[in-house]
Amino acid sequence: MATRSTDPKSTNGSGVLDSVSKAIIEQLQEDGRRPYAAIGKAVGLSEAAVRQRVQKLQDQGVMQIVAVTDPLTVGFRRQAMVGINVEGDIEPVADALAEMGEVEYVVITAGSFDLLIEIVCEDDDHLLEMINKRIRALPGVRTTESFVYLKLRKQTYTWGTR
Repeated sequence: MATRSTDPKSTNGSGVLDSVSKAIIEQLQEDGRRPYAAIGKAVGLSEAAVRQRVQKLQDQGVMQIVAVTDPLTVGFRRQAMVGINVEGDIEPVADALAEMGEVEYVVITAGSFDLLIEIVCEDDDHLLEMINKRIRALPGVRTTESFVYLKLRKQTYTWGTR
């Protein structure tokens, strides 16, 4: 018979999530507003224990609970993925990009680009300013290639946990 720990620790000490924390995450991916009492019933914990685990998962940076919108429908008429090639160390450029409010996503990649970023802008003028005056002005940025979003077809965050 498998038992579930009621210890508020969300990981087993090695950074790997335990099965209860994974189940909580999956519950919240389905519905970020699901009550802790309902989550507790689904995963076999009290409401208080779920609340503690969720807080710990947030504090550890494992997850965040946010309202996800389609930027195009809430006043940000231009969204783009930008591929960036860098001369020298990639990480300082990635860190500088991550500090920009318009940049929603930064990933260091292997392949045609050193970095991929997603930016959300108010309009084409704002996008041009971001690429020409801010991104290309960063020391180490060699080239950029922009992929402008015309329509958001799918955006989900329900892939679960492993």
